[in-house]
Order: sequence, then C-alpha cells, then structure tokens
Amino acid sequence: MSDPINVGALTPFNPTQTIASQYANSPTLRQLIDSMSQYFDPTTNFAQFYQAVWDVDTASGFGLDVWGKIVNVSRTLTIPGAVTTFGFREQGTTAQPFDQAPFYNGVATTQNYVLTDSAYRTLILTKALSNISNGSAPSINAALRSLFAGRGRCYAIDLGGMSMMYTFEFALQPFEIAILTQSKVIPKPAAVTARVTQFDAATTFGFSEQTSTAQPFSQGVFFNPDIGVIPVAN
Repeated sequence: MSDPINVGALTPFNPTQTIASQYANSPTLRQLIDSMSQYFDPTTNFAQFYQAVWDVDTASGFGLDVWGKIVNVSRTLTIPGAVTTFGFREQGTTAQPFDQAPFYNGVATTQNYVLTDSAYRTLILTKALSNISNGSAPSINAALRSLFAGRGRCYAIDLGGMSMMYTFEFALQPFEIAILTQSKVIPKPAAVTARVTQFDAATTFGFSEQTSTAQPFSQGVFFNPDIGVIPVAN
C-alpha cells in the first residue's frame, strides 16, 4: 500500500484557477465557487488520486489495474502446471526416463498466477518501454535489465536465420517464465522467432574465465543449451 498522505504538507486547492477567463469578473459566479470551496475541500482527494492512480510509481491495486489496461498487459498470468511426463531430452527439463513418469495424455494442466503490485508495476513499466521500442538489441536488453534488475546478467542473442534467444544467467521462477513467454512484454522484431534459455552458473561446470561462480570438476554439470529452452508466444 502507498504511504499515508501528509495533509498538512499539501498545497491548498485554489478554486480561482478553475474559472475560465470570460467568467473571471462575474461576481455571482465567483461567489458561488468561493462558497462551494468552503464546503468541500478536494485537496486531499486530489492528492490521494494522484498517489494511488495517476502516478505509476506509487499507484497500487486499482490504480495499477488501470495502467495495465492502458499498456495492454494483464496482472493474471497462466502458468503451466508442474507435471512431468515420459519423454526425451529434446522435450526439455520436464521429460522423465522409462519407469519414472507416465505418457502425456493430451491435457495440459495450468494455474493462474496474480502478480503482486510490485511485480505488476515493473511489468507495466517494461511493457511501456517495449511499446516505444525500435526492436534493436540495445532496447531489448534495456527492457530485460529493467524487468530483472539486480538478478544477474540477461541479454538477447541473435541466432541468425530470423531467430533470437533471451538468455538468463540465473534461475527463473515459473511466473517469470510466463511473463517472458506469454505476456509479450519483451519486444522482438517482426517475423522473428524467439526462445528463452536459463544458464545458472552456480550449478554449471566451467572455468574462472567463464564466470566467478562456475563450478569445478565433480561439482557442476555441463551446460546443455537444449534443456530449458522455451519458445516465446508471437
């Protein structure tokens, strides 16, 4: 929730600023407005509206829902359920070997996730940035840094052949994957296919030239670019 408003610090509402110039010398109209302003002081209401709705940096609840409609991004995301089935490496991290999981029955389980105000505000600001983006690598990387500030390195890679990949050097939460693959908040050039991959250096074998958190022999696994690659919705 937003911090309470300090009413004493607010600038008093001046009703004379609302009078059109052609009525400025009308004593009757000015008296009616002055009298009404003594009965109803909208100063606090205006300040609360500005804080809770108008200013996206402080908006909450309903105010953020309004901003979400303006930039066309939903607070509710549909996340695939954590269901494992029998499959092979090409399927991804949810695939299990023989005697470990059943065959896929054709029914995908999903669950809805409602973003908190803080996460939704970041999503709204990033979507606003993508709405004016030119689709270049610098603008895409700027959107990624905004959405995942302080989490680690994340960037876009041009794979050639009208395809690209969003790479994250840290583990993503299920709802974050849903944001990347379903919300269309990260810009990409027209007719270009995009994928998302995660690279968690803390669990991956590597050398110091790669990253300071890479794991040594017998401590980390080899990075497999085919595991965890998720297509992005058009």
